[in-house]
Amino acid sequence: MASLPSIDTNHLTKFLVDLLNIPSPTGYSEQAIEFVEKELSTFRSLQLSRTRKGALIAKWEGKKNHAPRALTAHVDTLGAMVKEIKSNGRLTVTRIGGLILNAVETEGCWVFTSNGEKVRGSLLIDAASGHVYGAKATDTKRDEEHMEIRLDARTTSEEETRALGINVGDFVAFDPRVEVTNGFIRSRFLDDKACVAAIAAAIKSLSESGQSPAQSVYFHISNYEEVGHGASAGIPSDVHELVTVDMAAVGAGQESDEFHATICLKDSGGPYHHGLSNKLRAIADENKIAYKTDIYPFYGSDGEAFWRAGGDVAVALIGPGVDASHNYERTHIDALIATTQWIMAYLLEE
Repeated sequence: MASLPSIDTNHLTKFLVDLLNIPSPTGYSEQAIEFVEKELSTFRSLQLSRTRKGALIAKWEGKKNHAPRALTAHVDTLGAMVKEIKSNGRLTVTRIGGLILNAVETEGCWVFTSNGEKVRGSLLIDAASGHVYGAKATDTKRDEEHMEIRLDARTTSEEETRALGINVGDFVAFDPRVEVTNGFIRSRFLDDKACVAAIAAAIKSLSESGQSPAQSVYFHISNYEEVGHGASAGIPSDVHELVTVDMAAVGAGQESDEFHATICLKDSGGPYHHGLSNKLRAIADENKIAYKTDIYPFYGSDGEAFWRAGGDVAVALIGPGVDASHNYERTHIDALIATTQWIMAYLLEE
């Protein structure tokens, strides 16, 4: 068992906070990919490239190369796009991924226009005023039909809104509202930026301690996971094992919590690879990394996307416990540390 180097938790937290504050709804994640690419470019051991789809690939040559491994995590998040410009100048939206509209009601947002401008706004029910609409303000269903973006611009018509440069199909990103306190990180879109930060922290710790992976490894930073096809392409065919690093779901009936890393053994797509899952459990046990095991009923991952695309690899899934997934999420630094340690231990495993 190789000793695990210490983790720079301050850097891990700063990396995560900086990444969380970069808007990156699926389809509009270029800036987030650029941020991760710039951070990883400081490690000379990594060979960086992009897929034509826009994902980031970082290859690290290992001591051996006969059974390469891969890890994948994603920077794209939930969000929305403009569906319609209403006659009153406000916008209806179509959701990107499994966005819960109740969870972003009254939240600030940015509308990114196709000409590179951005316009501030907020998402409200179309019967928002209690003094005007009475019970309708509370009883109206929060869905795409009844939610609208109120723009922070002088517009009361479709023509005035279009004059701002806004068109159907423009991307909408909601404020993450990041807060770090008492070891907790509270923010939207910890799914899956928390795991990208854990991968970056593992690379930093191993590199600075002079250690390298036992097998050559590819880090695949995906940009289309929230819509189901992120890692369907971009992972080399010579990879033998793929570890998906994604959040663990915390809630009633779940084993996961905010203070541990978790290994998921089955989700909505079925069981993960039993042999690789057991290997990861043995690695955690050997390195005294406390973890949970769990099953997620409403969940899919980039590892499964690669399987469905014909990827002939063993796939497993680990990640930090995240409360209120796809809502206003929260995790704890202990879960991020455990996940980072697990990644390092896996990379060093002969």
